[in-house]
Amino acid sequence: MMLFSVWGGSLADLYPKRSILITTQTAQMICAFLLAIGVWAGFANATFIVIVAAFNGIAMGFDMPARQAFTVEMTSREDLLNAISLNSSIVNGARVIGPSLAGLMIGAVGVSACFLFNGLSFVAVIAGLLMMRLPIFERNIEIISPTEHAWNGIVYSSQHPRVRMILLLFLAVGIFGWSYMVIMPAFARDVLGRGADGYGVLMSASGIGALVGALIVATFGHQFTPRKLALGGVWLFSAALLAFSFTRNFYLALAFLFIGGFGMLLFFSTTNTVLQTIVPDDMRGRVMGVWSLIFGAMIPVGSLEAGAVAHWLGTPFALALGGIICAISALVALLVIQRREAQLARA
Repeated sequence: MMLFSVWGGSLADLYPKRSILITTQTAQMICAFLLAIGVWAGFANATFIVIVAAFNGIAMGFDMPARQAFTVEMTSREDLLNAISLNSSIVNGARVIGPSLAGLMIGAVGVSACFLFNGLSFVAVIAGLLMMRLPIFERNIEIISPTEHAWNGIVYSSQHPRVRMILLLFLAVGIFGWSYMVIMPAFARDVLGRGADGYGVLMSASGIGALVGALIVATFGHQFTPRKLALGGVWLFSAALLAFSFTRNFYLALAFLFIGGFGMLLFFSTTNTVLQTIVPDDMRGRVMGVWSLIFGAMIPVGSLEAGAVAHWLGTPFALALGGIICAISALVALLVIQRREAQLARA
């Protein structure tokens, strides 16, 4: 996903996004069916799973920029925050329900059938895309090479002050904050003394917090400025993560994770919305490609960072450090924004 996202963003600016999504969703459906066949036939070893996962990641590299940029075409700029928040509510609702449903299905029908149902679920997505009534796609005449076209998206993202600030803050929060999920199993086992069930409940609490946050933002988000929502979300998440790192009570931990999921959703939904509304239409796919690149990079980098700090200094310290760095990053972003606004006011 990380390696192909910039190219995927470039294609999203050159070709109809719906056509790209139908292709990528079909590719991911095939990956799900391959896993179902592999498990059913008994040849789904580690190498086979890694290969299928790699193909699925390539498809996601093209899918994510097109899907993010397609949201504006499905709705409008005015309704973008509501649309992204509602989409987040669906994603986080699935985070809460999906693992529990999968556990029941594995016990009832087996792992192979779960992958089969996963593959069949893509049929509804593809059918929904085909049923949409969209305006005719008008491609801008491009005389530059595909490489230069994709590179222009990176240059634009690095030179546009607001886009650059959003992406840098997104990277910092992603690496040092979002990575808390990687060491959550260790925290649940070693600090809270809980097993797999306790870990599942902890992650559900975070998902429910994000779900509630998404619904609230979709309903009342327009009453607040994007800056308050985004930076407030980071600070709320940071405070919850810091408090969570010190707690040894399971029920308090659930409350802090609920708040953390709520704050993280505020940040992600708002920054995604602002990013898509401030860029021109012919650049949106490439900017979201850079966003997808950062999203893909922050997972492995953040996992390594969190795992290394937890190994050497302990899991609670790793969580606390992540919360502190996220809070400082948001403060630095606020100071930079205020200084730039002061300079523009003087000019």
